[in-house]
Amino acid sequence: MKFTDGYWCIKKEMTPLYAVEYSSYRREGNDLVVYAPGKHISNRGDCLNLGLLTIRLSSPMEDVIKVSVKHFEGTAYKGPFAEVKETLPEVTIEETEEFLVYQTGKTKAVIDKKPNSWGIRFMDGERELTNTGFRNMAYIVNNKTEKSYTAEALAIDVDEYIYGLGERFTPFVKNGQTVEMWNEDGGTASEISYKNIPFYITNKGYGVLLDNEGDASYEIASEKVERIQFSVEGERLDYYVINGGTPKGTIEKYTDLTGKPALPPAWSFGLWLTTSFTTDYDEGTTSSFIQGMADRDIPLHVFHFDCYWMEAYEWCNFTWDPKTFPDPKGMLKRYHDRGLKICVWINPYIGQKSPLFKEGMEHGYLIKKQNGDVWQTDMWQAGMGLVDFTNPEATAWYQGKLKTLLDMGVDCFKTDFGERIPVKEIAYYDGSDPVKMHNYYTYLYNKAVFDLLVKERGEGEAVLFARSATVGGQQFPAHWGGDCSANYPSMAETLRSGLSLACAGFGFWSHDISGFENTAPADIYKRWCQFGLLSSHSRLHGSSSYRVPWLFDEEACDVLRKFVKLKCRLMPYLYQQAVIAHEKGTPMMRPMFVEFPGDRACETLDKQYMMGDALLVAPVFKESGEVEYYLPEGKWYNILTEQTVEGGKWHKETHDYFSMPLLVRANTILALGANANSPEYDYTENTTICLSCFEDGAESVTVIPDLKGKPAVTVHAKRKGREIFVWTEGRKADLNYQVIGDKELKVVVK
Repeated sequence: MKFTDGYWCIKKEMTPLYAVEYSSYRREGNDLVVYAPGKHISNRGDCLNLGLLTIRLSSPMEDVIKVSVKHFEGTAYKGPFAEVKETLPEVTIEETEEFLVYQTGKTKAVIDKKPNSWGIRFMDGERELTNTGFRNMAYIVNNKTEKSYTAEALAIDVDEYIYGLGERFTPFVKNGQTVEMWNEDGGTASEISYKNIPFYITNKGYGVLLDNEGDASYEIASEKVERIQFSVEGERLDYYVINGGTPKGTIEKYTDLTGKPALPPAWSFGLWLTTSFTTDYDEGTTSSFIQGMADRDIPLHVFHFDCYWMEAYEWCNFTWDPKTFPDPKGMLKRYHDRGLKICVWINPYIGQKSPLFKEGMEHGYLIKKQNGDVWQTDMWQAGMGLVDFTNPEATAWYQGKLKTLLDMGVDCFKTDFGERIPVKEIAYYDGSDPVKMHNYYTYLYNKAVFDLLVKERGEGEAVLFARSATVGGQQFPAHWGGDCSANYPSMAETLRSGLSLACAGFGFWSHDISGFENTAPADIYKRWCQFGLLSSHSRLHGSSSYRVPWLFDEEACDVLRKFVKLKCRLMPYLYQQAVIAHEKGTPMMRPMFVEFPGDRACETLDKQYMMGDALLVAPVFKESGEVEYYLPEGKWYNILTEQTVEGGKWHKETHDYFSMPLLVRANTILALGANANSPEYDYTENTTICLSCFEDGAESVTVIPDLKGKPAVTVHAKRKGREIFVWTEGRKADLNYQVIGDKELKVVVK
């Protein structure tokens, strides 16, 4: 939200109360409470008829400083609030004649005590990260609407770029944009997002999390071009300054605070095929798809039934449409016998025609209006209501319906929707603020489903295919990018959204291969297959047409087969990267600036990414097959073309549908499995250890995990002269060694 009219003037309807200078402080345990009046106090009389901002500094964990800005502290401050994990570190508070210093770890907030000189500098040691100062921290009243807002504006340095704020389809670097934190179902071709995360990171290596689940607004080098401003309605604003030292370190620390992603099962990394959305299908149709994939030797691992597995108007009743699927339990067994896992579509809405609507209404399980009526709408399903997940009994009821499906043979759920949550005259069971519940609802929804899967299937077997999210939603993987279109610009905006979402620690991400809306030409289908199979999770899905490859052309079958089999062989590497995402919070798909923070050329790249720490992927976005990509310093090896490529510069190439830029970083130990048909196998059996572009004196280590994500074998390598010495730790393994990028080197097994 914009409050000013140029730099000097405030909009006529706005009355601001700025923090103007330091007045006094007090210490409350490990918290520092500072008072800042709205004007310079030159005599006692100046204290009268004047507003005061109360600023509290606290630290939930080392190198994280929470700032709470309050105007009227007596105003009720309702949740929900994002769940954070506090470790309560040691802090120090020091005072000099000119400054107050609040420190946790190496991170400091330095408060200026000089008269008429308000400011807080946030420091990493002696390096300034950002600051707030003159006319930045404010409480503002709109005199026309009588609404009040609390705002902060933190400095943006020269050459500093802002990233993240959830899934965003707009330009990857957020400088110059206005961003609203409001989950909506808007497709991928607009500024609207399904996954709004009020957390950003910068190329200076720190991040800021706004602790508010409501309708927050960001002005990023837009209203004040030197600052990133964020504001919320009400008397209070809370934010965390998170200092991980580097972008990667800050993402890891952010997930320390808000939760690490669970580790998905290995089978979920295979190919998913769906019925598509509004297509006609029954068991004969779905079986023909499954058999068609087998006939063409295209490995398939998960089959998904979209909306119409249930009867129309009854979404959700969680009951198979008997006219279409008269023997669902038998069908699921037949598909399990073929080695497939089963996913079904669900959402948190209950149509009035569903038998569950009356049941939910009578027990008080549906969201109500303030007058006690059930809230209903005709948008999506006729007369539908929403499950109130703030009611523990409603959550257990909803989980009970899903458990019946699990008992029948369903393995996982696509948790669709969760964005169309009402806010006007709404009364939640637990009294939550309806505006804040709009975004937070998806957290409770996905948590309820994920918790059930963990309980029924066990840790390591739970996986969702979720669309909406908020802070903490990364704990319940995986997520997909929503309703994209079947064209190259939409493919590129989809990638931008995944890179932005990764900045908030979402470790596992997917998208609808070839686009959801419309039907792609064969060219786009084949290019998107390459991109899709080099994402953490890979799904063929569409709206009104099927996505089996032979409906595009026979070459599409060959392309899909090649990249599915490639992904299966990459699983020893990919699953270890999944373990890293789970344990550290570093996402599998990483923006280039996260992996190469010292390379200025990487800071604006949004059409390529690192898949884990060693593989660079540059999808092709042109029918001509032309692609331009940048390689950081060092030698790189393309595992598809078997060529060595020099880094430190841009490259322009042309690729057919069977190749693309897929490059291994220098000094990498890349484990390639022997199974090209399944993502779930013993990753230590007949595995090829590729030693890529090892420099003299270089040392490297990699871990090959088991299917529980535990280390099975650790492989070490060190080059001396023309020899690479390798040795292993852990259980006995059947490993083969291959030098790539420099065939003259010799491998010596110790």
